[in-house]
Amino acid sequence: MKGHPNDPKGLIFEAYRIEGIEKSECRSIFLDWALSLPMERDTGQALRHLISEYADQHPDHPMNDVMKEGLTGLASPRRRGGWRSRVRN
Repeated sequence: MKGHPNDPKGLIFEAYRIEGIEKSECRSIFLDWALSLPMERDTGQALRHLISEYADQHPDHPMNDVMKEGLTGLASPRRRGGWRSRVRN
């Protein structure tokens, strides 16, 4: 499925085809996928689409958890580090 708007390089598609893939490997693939997604593409929308496309067909695949964690990570803001977190008003 290379060239799909939600998976331009076909990374998620290929991850689901790898027998015995581990969650740590899925995380690496997920990071590569996230970096390859065009800036104008809504990451959350793309993830929701991919989850609906693959999760039911592959219920025990570790990529399901990784993508759901990625979706959750988008919703929870992170604390900024560095000098900005130490500046007092």
